[in-house]
Amino acid sequence: MAHHHTEDRLEVLPGAVLTYQRFDGPAHAHRHEPRGSALEIDHCRSGRIGWEMDGGFTLYMGAGDLSLHRMDRCADSLLRFPLGRYEGIALELEPAALAAALPEPLRQAGVDPMGLADKFCPDGGVTALPAGARIGRIFDVLYDLPAALRPAYCGLKVQELLLFLSLIDPAGEKPLDRVRSEQVEIVKAVHRELTAHLDRRPTIEDLARRYLMNTTALKATFKAVYGQPIAAYMKQYRAREAARLLRETAGSVAEIARAVGYESQSKFTRAFREVEGVSPTEYRREQRENRRE
Repeated sequence: MAHHHTEDRLEVLPGAVLTYQRFDGPAHAHRHEPRGSALEIDHCRSGRIGWEMDGGFTLYMGAGDLSLHRMDRCADSLLRFPLGRYEGIALELEPAALAAALPEPLRQAGVDPMGLADKFCPDGGVTALPAGARIGRIFDVLYDLPAALRPAYCGLKVQELLLFLSLIDPAGEKPLDRVRSEQVEIVKAVHRELTAHLDRRPTIEDLARRYLMNTTALKATFKAVYGQPIAAYMKQYRAREAARLLRETAGSVAEIARAVGYESQSKFTRAFREVEGVSPTEYRREQRENRRE
């Protein structure tokens, strides 16, 4: 299972280790000591990440989403990346160590590190919150910091995150959807078919009949796994494949349009422009000019 994984770990507070992570590939085997007292908080910057949970469910996170779980839940797990890539931040908290050296602003605000896991992960569960402005204000700035500023800035942002978590009630937040693991496997098979045969355009009803899954579940599960409705995802996928063909082959625009599933060159040009911002002819010219520079 080919993949590439990079990470940069920083101890930003006593009992708080922040890790910048990047994965390229379909999956990654994730193993560490089952530290039941520790809490892991994950923020997704880009791509998508999913992991199987107890009870036959799978949870997927996309750009801007946040999740919290006890670290005995992920001691031996397989992380899946349906878009082939993932970038994000993982924050490991040891509540006892953090409580023993809690920064004074957090102490004055009554932040209780020991109660975080019980609040967000009762009975060993997982809390996953969808992207929003409140989460973005905490995390977005962290990804483009100069290396010299990272430790201090991340330490301040972790304090802000702890204040935020102490204020919110998980029961009052809209959680991310969880999908049944067997339905995820069906949707992956649908994805393989759609992306392997771009010249075909089966309807949702056709796919639902052949894969023995009702249309509502098929559409909802596909969006949960891949982050977009089927039609929007395939439009982007076709444009990306067309861009590759424009870069790497000498095929005409009409030939490439047919190869990625468009009978009409004008419809292909319009769809390509909506995704890439330029026409296929302009894209090919720009790529050639860039190679000559």
